[in-house]
Order: sequence, then structure tokens, then C-alpha cells
Amino acid sequence: MSPEFLLTAFVVCITPGIGVVYTLSVTLGGGFRSGLWAAGGCTLATVFHLGIAMAGLAAVLHTSALLFQTIKYAGVAYLLWMAYAVLQSTGSMAVQASHGGNARQLVWRGIVLNLLNPKLPLFFVAFLPQFMPAGDSTSLAAMVELGAGFTAMTFVTFALYVGLAASGRDAVLASPRLMTGMRRAFAASFAALGARLAMERA
Repeated sequence: MSPEFLLTAFVVCITPGIGVVYTLSVTLGGGFRSGLWAAGGCTLATVFHLGIAMAGLAAVLHTSALLFQTIKYAGVAYLLWMAYAVLQSTGSMAVQASHGGNARQLVWRGIVLNLLNPKLPLFFVAFLPQFMPAGDSTSLAAMVELGAGFTAMTFVTFALYVGLAASGRDAVLASPRLMTGMRRAFAASFAALGARLAMERA
């Protein structure tokens, strides 16, 4: 596993997306431990998508427009629901002071959010082969190694986001005006991510 791969994986993981927005909103609402549960859920979904890519099912997803569209619009609907839940401050999506949400629910939502993004397995199919050893582009062991490295980088990067959000949580919670602004910003982010996903093409 080359330093170039780890650096590229870090850049990919740290780029704000669905998982980052979800993890940050949960951390501000429930604290460090809740944020780690959310990050764990997002990471587990990454493992699933890597498995799909390694099994070659991403090629099927790429050629099946109906399957791609079905998964895509399910993801769009879920993201819009998340935006509504944040605005209404309901359940574990409440961006307000709490003792943390149900761990199982936090993990499950992280998994579902990322499972409903059909671009992830396609991304891995395009991403991993670039770092496979020369002349060994089909080695399962090499793909597993790269996949494990990317998965570990995903969790580490999300944990960094959790730590940063948790460190500033008290200041954010102490300002009702800032809390309202953060809630609206997260809701807008989920809605924007849903809109972007709706425009994705297979």
C-alpha cells in the first residue's frame, strides 16, 4: 500500500459529503461518542460498497439504468427526509444538546445514507485499479488490502471530524442563534446533497 494511495484516500475521505454532514450533525447534537457511532455506520457502508466492487457487481449497476435510478431516488428521498428531520429537530437528528442518541439507530442511519449512494461502488471500481501492483490488476488479495486501507482511512478521517466538532460543541450549544443557523445549514446541506445525487447519471 503506497503513500500515494493513502494520501489520495485521505483527500477523498476528507472531502465533505453525505457521511461528513451526517457525522457532524450527530456530533453537535449528541457529543463525541454519538459522533463515533455515526462515523462507524458510514464506515460499515463503505465496507459493503467495497465488497460490491470486488465482486464485480458495480459493472452490473453501471449497465442497469433501472437499478441505478431506483437506488438513486431512494437515496434522494432519504436525504430530503434527513433535511426535514434536522429542521424539525426530531429524534437522533436533533442538532441540540442531548445525552446522545440510540447507538444502533445512529449506526443504522449512517449505513443507510451511504448504501443509497449508487456512485460509491462505481467509484471504487475506477479508484482501486489505479493503485494495483503492475501485472496484478485482478489480485483479490491486493484489492482486499487496498479496500482495508481505504476503510481504515474513512473511519480515521471521520473520527477527526468528530473530534473537531466535539471540541467546539459547547460554544455552539451556548448560542441559540448559532444553533439555529447550524440546524438550517445542515438541513440545507442534506437537501443540496440530495439534489446533487438526483442529477447523477449512471
